[in-house]
Amino acid sequence: MSETEGTRAGEVRASHRFDEKRLEDWLKAELPEAGGGLEVEQFSYGQSNPTFLLRLNNAEYVLRKQPPGELLPSAHAIDREYRVQKALSGTGFPVATPILYCEDRDVIGTPFYLMERMVGRVFTDSALPGVEPADRGAMYRSAAETLARLHTVDVDAVGLSDFGRPGNYYERQFNRWSRNYLQTKTQEIPEMDRLMAWLPEHMPAGDETSIVHGDYRIGNLMFHPSEPRVIAVFDWELSTLGHPLSDLAYCCILFHTTPEEYWGTLGLDLAAEGLPTKQEFVDTYMAAAGRSDRLTNAHQAHAMFRFAAILDGVRARGLAGNAAAEDAEEVGRLAVVMAKRGWEVAQS
Repeated sequence: MSETEGTRAGEVRASHRFDEKRLEDWLKAELPEAGGGLEVEQFSYGQSNPTFLLRLNNAEYVLRKQPPGELLPSAHAIDREYRVQKALSGTGFPVATPILYCEDRDVIGTPFYLMERMVGRVFTDSALPGVEPADRGAMYRSAAETLARLHTVDVDAVGLSDFGRPGNYYERQFNRWSRNYLQTKTQEIPEMDRLMAWLPEHMPAGDETSIVHGDYRIGNLMFHPSEPRVIAVFDWELSTLGHPLSDLAYCCILFHTTPEEYWGTLGLDLAAEGLPTKQEFVDTYMAAAGRSDRLTNAHQAHAMFRFAAILDGVRARGLAGNAAAEDAEEVGRLAVVMAKRGWEVAQS
């Protein structure tokens, strides 16, 4: 299997280096069967919590940690990532098995956790380059069905009934991301101001509760090395209890953006590329989830406002020098694009 963009690892960036000897000592104490000879590389993909590949004499692990520097109180919740993956791994849902959580900042400077190292394909580009057109459609069907499967997990049965507050999900998310955006705002974006005025009067209807991923998109999925199916869902930092259609709308942002705008598919010949239309993707999800409602412009505008706020936060971390990826400032500029697209949806 050739390496995909989302699985590439290399030298640890200077701002994210930590005491590797101290980590190796901790690993020997906690996982004596893992052996020594620790080598650390950093995955190049990702904008939030830095992620590292740990190689030992006889084992490999993946480590995720908080970024260095001053953080917003509710951001970079490593402990929540670990907890939700632990709960879901017991259901057979496709996640990397979590192994250990460490809250002791003396080890590498921030809390972190270990999970199994999985082998597969992770695509930063939603057009799935290098894949046969016939497989692309199957991969999108698997993505939609996997999301539906997440939303049908029994929250109480997996011990996550207190993982978030039930009810008023859209209002609470709007309030959270409006507050975060205003606290770390890096630029004037008129469309964000317009959306913050429009959304309170146009909140999506419905008030059901399920586990939501919060950042469900093609780039956070690992596909089998050769088969067109999802084998793991990554990056659970924004997961909580909420409305399932929020995840669907967020994933559908890719249909409203071009390849240059966070690797969307707008403007591509979808049929020729073997890619689904937005409606086909939504229909696959609805059928798998057993739903008969629809995704509205209010759902979509809410998702794009939220993503614009997230992207401007990425830009803020890039300017502060503690972002997880080197292109954080460039990606953060896409906040302007996302807000404009969201306002277009709101007005359509």
